[in-house]
Amino acid sequence: MPTGFQLGPFTIHYYGLVILVGITAALLLTAREAKRQEKTLDFLLDALPWLFIGAVLGARIWHIFTPPESMVARGITTRYYLTHILEALAIWKGGVGIIGAVLGGSLVLWAYARRRGESASTWLDILAPGIALAQAFGRWGNFINQEVYGLPSNLPWAIFIDSQHRLPGYSQVATYHPLFLYESLWSLLNMAFLLWIREKLGERLKSGSLFLIYLLVYGLGRIGLEFLRLDVSSWRGVNLNQIAMSLVVISTSVLLYNRQRRSSGDSEQV
Repeated sequence: MPTGFQLGPFTIHYYGLVILVGITAALLLTAREAKRQEKTLDFLLDALPWLFIGAVLGARIWHIFTPPESMVARGITTRYYLTHILEALAIWKGGVGIIGAVLGGSLVLWAYARRRGESASTWLDILAPGIALAQAFGRWGNFINQEVYGLPSNLPWAIFIDSQHRLPGYSQVATYHPLFLYESLWSLLNMAFLLWIREKLGERLKSGSLFLIYLLVYGLGRIGLEFLRLDVSSWRGVNLNQIAMSLVVISTSVLLYNRQRRSSGDSEQV
């Protein structure tokens, strides 16, 4: 399967185009959500470069501390990255974690909003449906690169993986669960649920709660999908992503419960 095309001296990667479409769709949805909150996109556009840096750094740091088993088998471990700094910085060679991207970007937005005198929780709520939509698009880039596939499968919707993209020990196995598709669909459902619950609860939904719901739904889906992942990130047999997402689900559930019990005036800041 081709992963890109030549445009003069440049190589245009389909993965990059998919990401660009996802970001565009997310921005359009975010603009609509901002208008509903009587906000303009000026603040967000100013924050975008910092959000990008935070998301990229978070995604890379997450990968460095949770490398998948296929990389560990080749000696590319957390210890390797920490002792080979240039390799740790070489993000163009692959290796990012979407969980880290969300957490890194959210932390930067929180800090930037406070510096600008904006409500971080309000902007996180505005961004939440768009983040879920961007994730839904982004996972199709994994399909193009033949990565993020699941356990071997003979189901009618199983996908064929070229031999060069199969993991060690699976060279004779041709079809697998389309894990990228499952997560893409879950992200779309997450987005739809966020938009629905915002309409359903209206002003009863406290500032910051919508973003917490996004994290909660994403976390639950990720915990389930990790059972189908073939190339997991583990430590002594424990799935690190499942542990991390379990902590996210527990903490967001507690925060959401407490936030919804507070008075409106108490829930302005995250």
